[in-house]
Amino acid sequence: MFNWVELFSIALIHFFAVASPGPDFAVVLKQSIQQGRLPALVTSLGIGCGILLHVTYSLVGIGLIIQTTPWLLNLLLYVAAAYLAWIGWSGLNSKPSEIRHEIPKGHSNKTLVKSFVIGFVTNGLNPKATLFFLSLFTVAISVDTSIHDKIIYGIYMAVATTLWFSFVSLVITHKKVRYFYQDNGYIFDRIMGAVLIIMAVLLLFSN
Repeated sequence: MFNWVELFSIALIHFFAVASPGPDFAVVLKQSIQQGRLPALVTSLGIGCGILLHVTYSLVGIGLIIQTTPWLLNLLLYVAAAYLAWIGWSGLNSKPSEIRHEIPKGHSNKTLVKSFVIGFVTNGLNPKATLFFLSLFTVAISVDTSIHDKIIYGIYMAVATTLWFSFVSLVITHKKVRYFYQDNGYIFDRIMGAVLIIMAVLLLFSN
């Protein structure tokens, strides 16, 4: 019988993880402001598909190899900290936007493909996501859970991630929100940058 309690627990953990500041949120924010609504939505789809990459390596056992190899896990932790610090530093150096109340119109297929790739690569190569799924599939999900149920969990998280960032895209590309962010977004970027650097330090400290 399908374990609905486990799915609810995973859904709750996943929500807090996906809603926290990170590279995925940053790239959706950037796409929303610079490219507009449609590219941002396509980027959100790419991020959701990136989730399936993490689910796949977790299911085929690569995640277990990483988890049981101390030096490899430590390497991932250092890479994750460095990546978060780099993203954070970029945020701290954010400057006021030169764009003033403009909404991009018209998008080529090339632009949309690029938007999807940006989302997929950002999530697929995100060490934070790697560590999250390593923890999820080795701690939060029972060893007795069937592959079938784990696949359902993975599909759920991919769909939920896509919907969440699509919602974020729709909110940010609302005209009033977009105009406000174009005028004041650099302040938010700097705050988020500081938070990401703190996250990187805490990650190293916990290691």
